[in-house]
Amino acid sequence: MDSAIQAVLDRIEADKDHVVALTQDLVRIPSVNPKFQVEQGLNRESDVQDRIEEELRPLGFDLERWDALPGRPNVAGDLPGTEEKSMILCGHVDVVPVGDANAWSRNPFGGQLEVDRVWGRGAVDMKGGVAACISAARAIRKVGVELNGRLSVHTVVDEEAGGFGAIDLVEKGRLAKHAIIAEPTWGNVIPAEGGLSWVKVTIFGKQAHAGWRFNSIWPQHDTPGRLEPGVNAIELASRFIQALRDFEASRCRTQNHPLLPAGLATINPGTIHGGAGMGEDGNPAVMTNAAMISDVVTLVLDYKFMPQESFSDVKAEFEDFVAHFAAMDPWMRGRPPQIEWNYLDLHFPPMDTPVNHPLTKAVFERAKAIQRKQPKIQGFEAVTDAAHYAGKGVVPVIFGPAGEGFHGDNECVEVESLIETTKVIAATVLDMCGVN
Repeated sequence: MDSAIQAVLDRIEADKDHVVALTQDLVRIPSVNPKFQVEQGLNRESDVQDRIEEELRPLGFDLERWDALPGRPNVAGDLPGTEEKSMILCGHVDVVPVGDANAWSRNPFGGQLEVDRVWGRGAVDMKGGVAACISAARAIRKVGVELNGRLSVHTVVDEEAGGFGAIDLVEKGRLAKHAIIAEPTWGNVIPAEGGLSWVKVTIFGKQAHAGWRFNSIWPQHDTPGRLEPGVNAIELASRFIQALRDFEASRCRTQNHPLLPAGLATINPGTIHGGAGMGEDGNPAVMTNAAMISDVVTLVLDYKFMPQESFSDVKAEFEDFVAHFAAMDPWMRGRPPQIEWNYLDLHFPPMDTPVNHPLTKAVFERAKAIQRKQPKIQGFEAVTDAAHYAGKGVVPVIFGPAGEGFHGDNECVEVESLIETTKVIAATVLDMCGVN
């Protein structure tokens, strides 16, 4: 095994320009997620996948390609082997928009190699990681190592907008025992990330003319013919948001994980719509007339939970909080808020690969030796496609290169880190898949 690993590492070192050039090629193909921006020439995920297939096909991968979303293809390639030692290398090909192009000092899609970095949108998030996965597989094949376990390379669309490419892939049963997701980790080892669900809460009031608002807020004699007071859903929502803040704080105090910052179990009120009448789209129909007392508010929450929490427990806890909140208000007792989990189908299961799992230990030991420094083992504050594999029983770890400009301007990936990442991934593949 040691000789095989050394041969692969030597090949990567001899061909180190390959991972750099491939990263440049991928960056030069704009693949902005069309859910964020649609523009001629910017949404070329399909062309990125063409370039990836050009790399994988000569290596003997059995390739399959299909549209996960209309016009947006996933690619999955397999080298045969046993399932017991199977491994997936995964990365996404979509990128976020450039933003203000004037803030960039270089062409955002130029893929320039300068100052020991490759520059451009997607360089570190995560076309560099995709290139490292492919270059690791290439080195293994070029030196003639035959793996015992199946090795798969997955390149997916739509990670930046919810991971629906990876969701489609895992729903098709493209799984394995283990996976490395090559998101940028700056050479650190990430075996844990929290779960995430978007939750839509609809709060109901009673519509009325704003001119009669006094009838609901100032004491009135309940005389025959008195107009029924309106109930302002916006004011109910305001009270709900304050109560939610206190509930969030209690979760942040009690739900923690040793690899993640304290207070990560947040519940962010992300969008809110208030107005009169329920529209066909599930939001208020009238949101431009302040002379109407609002009878409906919709609030969408970005609801994070911890790696060790079960989604069923998270749901039960929140629903219990909402029920108790409603029970404290005479109006809401009979008209409690409506809760819709996984709004817009957005849901990331938690990932909690043990620190002492063989995959975590393999990535850590290889990274320590190859990077010549002690990597950190830590959790990930956001969410990645690793969640969707974990949700189907795959054991993932996130590991990838270093760079700057993550979702910002002047994005770049460090060349030395690209090469080291390729070596760590390749050596870990041999550790986990074994050699015939």
